[in-house]
Amino acid sequence: MNGLVHIYCGDGKGKTTAAVGLGIRACGSGKRVLMVQFLKGTTSGELNVLRDLKDFHILPSLDRIKFTFQMTKQELEETAALCAGQFHRAASAVHAGEYDVFILDEVFGAVNCGLLDKSLLIDLIKNKPQNLELVLTGRDPEPEVLELADYVSEIRKIKHPYDRGIPARKGIEF
Repeated sequence: MNGLVHIYCGDGKGKTTAAVGLGIRACGSGKRVLMVQFLKGTTSGELNVLRDLKDFHILPSLDRIKFTFQMTKQELEETAALCAGQFHRAASAVHAGEYDVFILDEVFGAVNCGLLDKSLLIDLIKNKPQNLELVLTGRDPEPEVLELADYVSEIRKIKHPYDRGIPARKGIEF
């Protein structure tokens, strides 16, 4: 069976939730899943459950991460090196046939902030193993990436509590 490319994008809440849901479904059907989260810390609640799943693997990220606009030049350089390292490590495992599903969560944020080279992502999409299901999330994917995808689902914000000053809540937003 040929694997396809999925994109969950937009400014609404639920992109990661959709990708994780697909990963859990795949894992529950005997598939091996690898997820890399870009620009996210390790405190998000779903990670606690996913780590317990035998065939759902997560590459570690920084314990805490700032918004890119809060980072110093040195922090941006360190974060870019981390993003590139995570990407290369995961891509090697995927190309070695170790996984059936590869989730790159918030990859478009990393690309759009200049922390991950867009050409790496394009190359992965174009040269992924034939049976690999590739799942990409984040805001503002490049038109070239959208054109290469098989599924594109836009999650659009109509209303969000953050707009009223309500901060992210543990167990709901993280």
